[in-house]
Parts: sequence; C-alpha cells; structure tokens
Amino acid sequence: ERILRPEIGGIAGRGTALGVRGGKRGKSVDVLRGVVEKRERGKSGGLMGIGRNSRNSARPFVIVMIGINGVGKSTSLAKIAYYLQSNNCYPLLAACDTFRSGAVEQLSVHASCLSLPLYHQGYAKDPSSVAKAAINKATDDGNDVVLIDTAGRMQNNVPLMKALAKLVTETSPDLVLFVCEALVGNDGMDQLTMFQKALTSGGHSRPIDGIVLTKFDTVSDKVGAALTLTHLTGVPIAFCGTGQKYNHLKPLSVPFVIQSLFS
Repeated sequence: ERILRPEIGGIAGRGTALGVRGGKRGKSVDVLRGVVEKRERGKSGGLMGIGRNSRNSARPFVIVMIGINGVGKSTSLAKIAYYLQSNNCYPLLAACDTFRSGAVEQLSVHASCLSLPLYHQGYAKDPSSVAKAAINKATDDGNDVVLIDTAGRMQNNVPLMKALAKLVTETSPDLVLFVCEALVGNDGMDQLTMFQKALTSGGHSRPIDGIVLTKFDTVSDKVGAALTLTHLTGVPIAFCGTGQKYNHLKPLSVPFVIQSLFS
C-alpha cells in the first residue's frame, strides 16, 4: 500500500494491485477466450464451419467500442482486431460512426492494412441499423467476431448518449468496451460514470464490461489512473495501448502493473 498510494491517491490508494481484476459483476473480459468459446459452441452444435468463408448460422461474438471524442477508439479497435486475427480469429470491422467526417475512411485504412473486411453504409445513417446489418453480414460470411466502431460523444450530450444506448440495446453485444486515456485524470471517472448511467437507465440494463486504456506508455502516473478507474467502478481493464503499432496492446495483469510501478 505504501508503494501504491503515491501513484493512486484518495480512496483508491487503499486498494491493491489485485484491484485490476475488477469486475464486481464477475464477467470475464478475456476477449480471445470469449470469441473462441462462442465459436466452439457453434461448431459443437453443427452451426459453424471452419474458416473465414464458411457459411455460419451462429451469431458472431460482438464487441462495441464506446467513449468520448479523440481517445483512440478506432485505433484501439484495429489493435484488438489485429490481436484476434493473430490468434486465428476472423474479425469483421463495422463502421458505425456515421457522423464524423472521415470516420469511415479511417476505419477503411485500418481494414486494408490488416486485410480484414469492413462493413459500412457511409454517412448520415442510423448507427444501430448499420451495426445490425454488419452482424448479419458477418453471420452470413462466417466471421466469428464483429468489432463495432461508434461515434465519439461527450458524456453530457444527452441525445447522443441515448442514441448510443439504443445501439447497444438493439445489438446485444457480448462485450461493451469503454475507451479512455491513461492521462485523463479525474475526468475519466466522470466519463465512465456518465456512459455507464446512459447504458443502464431509461429501461436499459447493459453495463460497460471493460476498459481499454490508451496512451498507457506516455504518462508516469498511468497505474494510478488504471487502478482508480477499476477500483471505484468495479469495471476491469481489458487492454492497455502502449504505442502506435497494431501490436502495441497489452492485457492488464498484476505482473504488468508491478512492472509499470517500478519502471
């Protein structure tokens, strides 16, 4: 605790590094295991073939990426896609940011670099409809995971937060991952709380499952941000972005935290 307190501060300083496991609800954020297990269940039921081009009547594993503007959602999505692709999964990228100019093109560049399929309908479309169509496309084409990119929005923008809740409700994703910067400080807690509230109010009951912490390599008090977020909310850290390349993505583990504390 004496080691952690200067890094964390406040109430979170009374926690331990084991807090990175988070998850008061106990849901796993092991993305690769989730994709593989769902794929194997489909195979055992005779519902899924093997390979990218197999016809597949089983629903793929669906991940929705959410967060405010400019935190690196699209890049983090591409890194997760690369991670899954490197472990024999077959991702489809879904461009559901139909608002920001250039968002579809940005995701298209990532898809091209990774040689992965991209589903989009351009701009000024209902994001929920695009997401559902992407899931249907992946189901037909045999992709075992769909990564849904969403428009960035400030946590106090009520109309956009309602639209996000609609997308999450209608697509019923396996995982909802909240993306934020490691250097965000106390505002990160406000962001996470407001997004969580949007997804669990107004008749919705779909909480955030995990956090993707970007720019983890750029700040000295990075561990404090990570532990504070997960300690106070119970939402575990799924991944940390540690650089600009596609392979610069690490699961947050206790050994990784200890190494970061002493680096």
